[in-house]
Amino acid sequence: MAVKERDMMGGLAKGLKVVEAFTAETPRLSISQAAEITGLDRATTRRCLLTLAELGYCAYDGKFFTVTPRVLRLGTGCLAAMPLPRIVQPFLDLLSEEIGQSTSVSILDETEIVYIARAAQRRVMSITLMPGSRLPAYCTSMGRVLLAAVGGETALRLLQASQLVARTEYTVTNIDALMAEIAKVREGGFASINQEVEIGLCSLAVPLKAANGRTLAALNVGLAAGKTSMAEIERMYLPPLLRTQSELRQSLI
Repeated sequence: MAVKERDMMGGLAKGLKVVEAFTAETPRLSISQAAEITGLDRATTRRCLLTLAELGYCAYDGKFFTVTPRVLRLGTGCLAAMPLPRIVQPFLDLLSEEIGQSTSVSILDETEIVYIARAAQRRVMSITLMPGSRLPAYCTSMGRVLLAAVGGETALRLLQASQLVARTEYTVTNIDALMAEIAKVREGGFASINQEVEIGLCSLAVPLKAANGRTLAALNVGLAAGKTSMAEIERMYLPPLLRTQSELRQSLI
């Protein structure tokens, strides 16, 4: 449904934009930094940040703003209302216990993936992942699975809108090469990533599809990269991923 401009709350839209400026990479922001990230003018950004601080969503030390735990209410309520995390979590727990590795489920939000469920066996990334965590779609196994599901034109648009940063020496950032990788994922039914997100991390992902064939989310296993080849990793972990994918299909609508 198209919403008319006069029915929009511009102040709310700007405030939410400022909240979204806080990420794992930018946890502390000055007014000028937040204005640069959001594209809002400095005065508007200042009012938004001071309002968030007054309401308890931000802390302010006189120069820098940081989000407080209160902001989790915004995301936790959304995740709690979604049936998908509740459905997949028991399957994740069983899979993770079986293979001895951390497993996750995520959905696509424009250029990023959002974790909605996770079963952690061991820490393999420098950052802690949990429901609500976000990573770029272009360089993650779940992201490529989800980009493969949206179709070529939409995938290209999302890649063009992404900040294609070389997070490691192995990260693919060329759009043509990424589109070729996504096409390969679409054909093969899974994605594998070797140290593109972070050195020492590799992962495999498969789509989670509803009974009607529509892709709802992605399921992955993340593990430490070592001497084992990606071909061997696929041989070891792809079958249990595909089995879980099949088991979940009848539970997803």
